Amino acid sequence: MLAKLFSYSLLGIEAKPVEVEVDISPASMPRTVLVGMAEMAVKESTHRIERALVNCGYSRPIDRVVINLSPAELPKDGASFDLPIALGMIVASGQLVRDRLHDFAAVGELALDGTVRPVRGALSMAIAAREQGKTGLLVPVDNVPEASVVDGIQIIPIGTLTEAVGFLSGELEIEPAQFSWDRAVATFGSYDVDYSDVKGQESAKRAVTVAAAGTHHLLMIGSPGTGKTLLARRLVTILPPLNTEESLQTTRIWSAVGRLERGQSLILQRPFRSPHHTISEAGLVGGGSTPAPGEISLAHHGVLFLDELPEFNRRTLEVLRQPLEENNVTISRASGSVTFPANLMLVAAMNPCPCGYRGDPKRNCQCSPMQIERYLAKISGPLLDRIDIHVEVPAVPFREISDSQPGTSSATMVEQVTVARDIQRRRFSNRPGLCNGKMSTREIRQYCKLVPEAETLIRQAMEEMGFSARAHDKILRVARTIADLANSEAIQPEHLHEAINFRTLDRTYWAS
Repeated sequence: MLAKLFSYSLLGIEAKPVEVEVDISPASMPRTVLVGMAEMAVKESTHRIERALVNCGYSRPIDRVVINLSPAELPKDGASFDLPIALGMIVASGQLVRDRLHDFAAVGELALDGTVRPVRGALSMAIAAREQGKTGLLVPVDNVPEASVVDGIQIIPIGTLTEAVGFLSGELEIEPAQFSWDRAVATFGSYDVDYSDVKGQESAKRAVTVAAAGTHHLLMIGSPGTGKTLLARRLVTILPPLNTEESLQTTRIWSAVGRLERGQSLILQRPFRSPHHTISEAGLVGGGSTPAPGEISLAHHGVLFLDELPEFNRRTLEVLRQPLEENNVTISRASGSVTFPANLMLVAAMNPCPCGYRGDPKRNCQCSPMQIERYLAKISGPLLDRIDIHVEVPAVPFREISDSQPGTSSATMVEQVTVARDIQRRRFSNRPGLCNGKMSTREIRQYCKLVPEAETLIRQAMEEMGFSARAHDKILRVARTIADLANSEAIQPEHLHEAINFRTLDRTYWAS
């Protein structure tokens, strides 16, 4: 007897429909065969499923069982096929009628006692089920919060194999899950850090404000303990809140790698990712035999913070160059290519030398010129060119540390960022979501109008400091953001001067 059910397989962050066919027929040698380009985790599932059937009180087929996962050319990985395969065995052996099988799809991993465990990518699977025209999707209880975000489809919470059989047979009614946006925002939408916690560093806070206002990449250079990490970790608090589409895109990535917290339905805070400098290329950009997202995709619509930048493997850093320009990363394998989104802000921090005290007025640097040169050479010029703002973060004087008055708060900085973002929203009304930091060369010529004094200033800076053409465009993008913060239509000399100052580390550190 043949049974057909529907399920989904993750390919990157996309869920692809899979038809699960189970055929049970008499044979001289009882055997269970699973075909359809299944990875090892899927092939091993037959042993779990058979014991789960017995432990839940169902008869285990003693004839020849052939399980086909179609389409055969699509790789299948993970344990999400346990539940549909088990249901297919029950139907094919005549222990369940098939009235609702065509209308509902199912995903879930089975424990030996029949408990349904959560799977990765439930949000993408719910979206795929809706696009396929399914009435509903049976999902593990722990995956309900994320799957219920999708409108237009019933999300049925399943705790055990017995519940799934009862629901599909019509003997057990299970209410579809409902999503509450207000509850999600109240639980997962607030930050517990603020820039008022950072004493002093007002010039660095200004650079952070400019970076957040125009989505500019930022590099902070300073001795240990000056507050670089504190400044970076609070940057997400002054970025605009995620809109619904951005939240869904980010959540799909986190769901695909199983990073959502228990009970979390959506990513409502902008992600902040801070990988250790020992991370591999695959860990940063994504990879694996079945490609999975890396840290730069987990930081989509958020901040990727690279502390101790020169300590990262240079080859690992170089793989950032293409994603920073194109806002996505493509991973190619023999079986095909997968593209992951990577629209992020890069924030990096580093010491000025290996010992960390070059230029410090209170401590002597112990590094030789050769050591400093090797240390700084770990960061290539092309990568440095892609970072819009370079800012020094000096040591904080004691009088500022001991001052009882709080520094500039996140709320104050948010007000400034909001003004600049509103201007950019009107400017780029034909390209929603675009900010100054992502302007193309044509858009720079169109929107970065300089007064004559500013044109003279940029010409002198290019000749004296030896900036590259890419650095020239970065300066204009940053100057445009500074002008927006000042609510100025044209870029004035003071706006351009501040933008150039954010590039002077090119000369101070790399050209000296």
